[in-house]
Amino acid sequence: MDTTCEVCHGHAPADHYLCEACQHTHLAWLRELPHQVVLLRTLLHPDTGPARRGSTGRAHAPIPVRLDVLDLLGPGQAHTVVDPHGDQTGGVPIGAFLSGWAHYIASDIPAVHRDANGTAQIRQSRVATAWPRTGTGLTAWCTWHERYLPYVATRPFAATLHAELEGLIHRLRRLNHYRPEVRSLDAPCPGCSGWSLVERDDELHITCTICPARLTPAEYAAHRTTTMRQLATTVLLTLDTHGPAPGTSAA
Repeated sequence: MDTTCEVCHGHAPADHYLCEACQHTHLAWLRELPHQVVLLRTLLHPDTGPARRGSTGRAHAPIPVRLDVLDLLGPGQAHTVVDPHGDQTGGVPIGAFLSGWAHYIASDIPAVHRDANGTAQIRQSRVATAWPRTGTGLTAWCTWHERYLPYVATRPFAATLHAELEGLIHRLRRLNHYRPEVRSLDAPCPGCSGWSLVERDDELHITCTICPARLTPAEYAAHRTTTMRQLATTVLLTLDTHGPAPGTSAA
C-alpha cells in the first residue's frame, strides 16, 4: 500500500517518506551543488577599485573576503552552535553539511554480523562513518548522497534532510543569482487547454502555470502525440471546408 510523502503529501511507495517526484528534486539539487560552488568561489573576493577622492576613509583595512561566501565554503561543523545570546551569524558550511549528514546516514544503516552460533544478527551501527570512494571533495560527497538516496527515502529523517538541502540550495541561488531553467512546452494543458505547460530542470513533473495540472514526462509525451494529431486533423478539416485563404489558389 502506498504511503504519504512527508514533503509534498503526495503518494509515495510503500514504506517510503519521499515520493518519486521529491526524490527526483533531491537528486537534482545534489547534482546542482558542485556547479553552484564553482560560481560561489568567484564571489569570494569582493570587487576592488581605485580609491575615491573625498571619501571619509576607514579606521582599518577592509576584510579581503566576503564573509557570507566564506561561511559556506569554509570549514565548520555539521550543526549550528549553541547561541544563547543571539550573537552568532551564518549557517552550516556546505562541506560540513554534506559530510555530517553522510556520517549520520552511515550510522543509521543496519550492520549485519554472525554470532558464535552462526546466527545473523542485525543492529544499528551508531559508530559507522561515511567515506566516499573518490575522495572527500564536495563532488565526492554529493555522489555519495546520490547513491544512498534510495535508502534515505525510506527513513523518517528523509524530510528533514530534504528541507535542509532545499534551504542550502536557495541560499546559494540567492548569492549566485541563479535559477533553474524553465522551458515552455508546445502542447496545450489537458486541464485548462491553455498554452501554459512548463518543465523545470529540478522537477520531475511538467506543470501548468494556470491550473493544478501535473504530468510525468511519459504522460506529457502521450498527451502531446494525441493532441498534436488532433490539432493537425482540425486544421486539415478547416482547409477542406473553407477552401484556401483569400488571395491564394488551390494546388
